[in-house]
Amino acid sequence: MLTELRARAFPRLAGVALLMSAFSLSGCGVGYLLQAGHGQLQLMRARKSVDTLIASPATDDKLKSRLELARDARDFASRELALPDNRSYRSYSALGRDYVVWNVVAAPEFSVAPKRWWFPITGSIAYRGYFREANARRYAGTLASQGYDTYVGGVSAYSTLGRFSDPILDTMLRYGDLQLVGTMFHELAHQLIYVPGDSEFNEAFAMSVERAGLARWLESRGRKDDVLAYRERMQQQAALQHILAEGRAQLARLYAEPLPAADMRIRKQKEMAVIAANARDYEKNAGLRSGYDDWFEAGLNNAHLASVATYFDCVPGFERLLAAHGGNLPEYYGAVRALAHGPAAARRALCLGPG
Repeated sequence: MLTELRARAFPRLAGVALLMSAFSLSGCGVGYLLQAGHGQLQLMRARKSVDTLIASPATDDKLKSRLELARDARDFASRELALPDNRSYRSYSALGRDYVVWNVVAAPEFSVAPKRWWFPITGSIAYRGYFREANARRYAGTLASQGYDTYVGGVSAYSTLGRFSDPILDTMLRYGDLQLVGTMFHELAHQLIYVPGDSEFNEAFAMSVERAGLARWLESRGRKDDVLAYRERMQQQAALQHILAEGRAQLARLYAEPLPAADMRIRKQKEMAVIAANARDYEKNAGLRSGYDDWFEAGLNNAHLASVATYFDCVPGFERLLAAHGGNLPEYYGAVRALAHGPAAARRALCLGPG
């Protein structure tokens, strides 16, 4: 059983552009710049060669085993998935905390569209990252006081889009083998293709590479039963995402109604309760543990739903495109790259799907 595989509430890769975003003093302020620069410097200074750690008799056996797995998967990524062959994920950094960054997602009280922040290089993105949880929660509190729904989620890895040699992090090792391997595939996909200002396109593309890569990696290791289990879990995840997407669409229709704010709040809470109940019913019937339990317990809000949309809404379109190219990854990357350089309308059409 692939017990470590869950429909992640907030994928661990959400800090794709934290360091890049720090280059905007006018948009972020000096404090944000300093925390981002300091956090990245700490991460880079802690790097140690994976090969050296594996060869060293001083390295803990458990850590050595995980690094060997990561090294094999990293080689597979370039050799079999046509992902960048560089120094990323050839080193290891131990940070000694639960997450490398904490991301803030926000949405207006009566909107399912996420608040966006604009930064050089990355363009508009739907989250803002901090190396300290307290800073993330402080900023989320500021947004909440302005009327936003907010969500703070810890993530175990982020990408500098190839500007630096990103290391494997101890925060990535907290999860199971598939999530560790998938994280590397996902982040390397960001290095391959990234569209400034289009978080939904970028994250869904990387998710499609992660999924295709994991299936192929399992097949290469002769784990046929696990491949079948993995694909079944992805189908379950897709069904759950559909429930959340339908709920989000219902909320969007509600928010478009000309209701007084007090009435809108009552209707909103009822709709949120229905979405959570539907999702929980599906989880129970499917025997699926999705990872959304904390959201449901705390009370679902617009920011939660917006973060799900960023990562998952466009994935089916990318998977259809990959299938249209017969599963040939280099051809697929070429087609995605053409979309990346084309009009935004074409990228949106991919997300909407046929018809």
